[in-house]
Amino acid sequence: MDKITKTDEQWRAQLSELAYKVTRKHGTERAFSHDNFPKEPGTYRCICCDAPLFDQAQKFDSGTGWPSFWAPLEPERIETSEDRSWFMRRTEVHCAACEAHLGHVFPDGPAPTGLRYCLNGVALTFEPED
Repeated sequence: MDKITKTDEQWRAQLSELAYKVTRKHGTERAFSHDNFPKEPGTYRCICCDAPLFDQAQKFDSGTGWPSFWAPLEPERIETSEDRSWFMRRTEVHCAACEAHLGHVFPDGPAPTGLRYCLNGVALTFEPED
């Protein structure tokens, strides 16, 4: 997969202030502030590079206040790294194409994977199925 690189100034010009803070500076939006996506079939895409990342069929209500999925659309579209901020050890999730910070993945999700990709809604756009 080809990597997408842009300068900090280019990212700032492209993204809203909150999207920039979350995706480029590893921020987190407030819980329950951005889970207003439609419930219809479709694909969740990276706000930075438009890469398809998650499918509506893998979305579930985790009760956490952030959009949650039990699997990515294709595993190679997501990369992870260790996040030791806030005196915790978590697994950060980011877009493989542009390295946008999306959220974190936890081992407390539903079957079949047992994973909960807990993402920032501002890091995603929704494309309904045709």
